[in-house]
Amino acid sequence: MEQRYRVILQFLNNFESYICQLLLAFFVVLLFVQILLREFFSYSISWGEELATYLFVWFVFFGACYACRLGAHNRVTFQFKLLPRKVALGIEAFSDLIWVIFNCYFIYLSYTFVFVKMNLFWKSQTMGIPMKYFYMVLPLAFGLMTIRVLQLNYLKLIKGIDIKDPDALEVEKVLAENNPKPLMQENN
Repeated sequence: MEQRYRVILQFLNNFESYICQLLLAFFVVLLFVQILLREFFSYSISWGEELATYLFVWFVFFGACYACRLGAHNRVTFQFKLLPRKVALGIEAFSDLIWVIFNCYFIYLSYTFVFVKMNLFWKSQTMGIPMKYFYMVLPLAFGLMTIRVLQLNYLKLIKGIDIKDPDALEVEKVLAENNPKPLMQENN
């Protein structure tokens, strides 16, 4: 039972990553097939590029959710280095609270647009699929983003785990490799 719980938790923890990998693979293969068909058979899948575009949009939104999970969203943080750690954490938490409020409002707006106001006859041009299925990514992605922002703040503020942006860790690693420690001089 505990092993099954860990597998489910691992899947949920990397859900956005798995979705991004699947979407990326699918739209790249779709576009590659489209290119091959055009070049070698003078044939084109009429709905291929439209579907690839929608898959790319979904990829971008789920990628933003994944960036939230990693704490890798773009933000200006250099000024926090001048402040005490607790003050910096408090300001970051406050800005994340504003972000969560914005996300909740956007979830409400996008949900209302997709499920209440959207005309049922709006369909994709070449596939004929109702557009609400493509626009559904908006409330879904912003909902996941909100959960990830809250999860990240829980880990930072409650659990005390220092979450660092993966890019910042990479920069620190490169700087450490390129700046070897100076040799100590012997005193005679």
